Amino acid sequence: MRLKADLTLFVVAVIWGTGFVAQRIAGQQDVVYLFNGIRYLLAALVVLPFVKRRASIPHGQWKWMLVAGLVLFVGSALQQAGVVYTTAGNAGFITSLYVVLIPIMLFIFWGEKPRRLAILAVGLAVIGAFLLSTGGRFVFHTGDALELIGSLFWAVHVIVLGKFASRYETMSFSVGQLALCGFLNLGVGIFVERFQSIDNLSLIAAIVYTALFSLGLAYTLQIWAQKHTPPTDAALILGLESVFSVISGWIILHEQLVLIQIIGCSLILSAVLLSQFKVWNTSSKIDHEHLVEADES
Repeated sequence: MRLKADLTLFVVAVIWGTGFVAQRIAGQQDVVYLFNGIRYLLAALVVLPFVKRRASIPHGQWKWMLVAGLVLFVGSALQQAGVVYTTAGNAGFITSLYVVLIPIMLFIFWGEKPRRLAILAVGLAVIGAFLLSTGGRFVFHTGDALELIGSLFWAVHVIVLGKFASRYETMSFSVGQLALCGFLNLGVGIFVERFQSIDNLSLIAAIVYTALFSLGLAYTLQIWAQKHTPPTDAALILGLESVFSVISGWIILHEQLVLIQIIGCSLILSAVLLSQFKVWNTSSKIDHEHLVEADES
């Protein structure tokens, strides 16, 4: 089940990576809150029909949906605002730092010591993300501080889903956090942005794509998958988002991919494979035990 969950997170990383192209389009038009608000609310409506009809939602689920939705609101707003004021490469690299923050936060607040392989994998992932996103040259921009603060909230979001959302029904939890995030973004956007900003056809396409796939489908799959895999491993796999972001930018936006970025991709892939070593080892051990039992019988 854990391997299946990890493969699901891999699919989520692919979806998020391609969705970065749409976010770049929106960022170039200086639309942050209205873009986020409309796409998150649309995503909630898309997932809503799949929610099982139940008499009531547990009190604990309401609590953690509110927490997840609030964290998601802050993280998404900071990320989209940062894209407006910095390069996509810097945004991708700084956002990926949540991979480092998660094991640190788990150790400080929950006393969970990371595995040695996990520490090595995180280190490889950070170096790889730096080479991939910045091409080995990091120039500080105004939006970088926003992306850095945002990476902290993405780390908290992954932990909240892994630690608490896993206790509850997936679809209803997904709708709850998406709807709250959407309403908060839309509420802010009404006061600080103009609705005339979203009459652009490419921006509407970006809203629809990210709502259906990056949010509605991907966040729902993430909640389910994190029921069956540790937050640190989940972060490493989701960190592949930066790889697929560069690849999709290369294919769709015709952005150049130089040798040092290819090396960065290779390091990130190596980090993810390294994080899965224990899973494969355990699976092989279980299969071997089953074979021995079959021979003995």
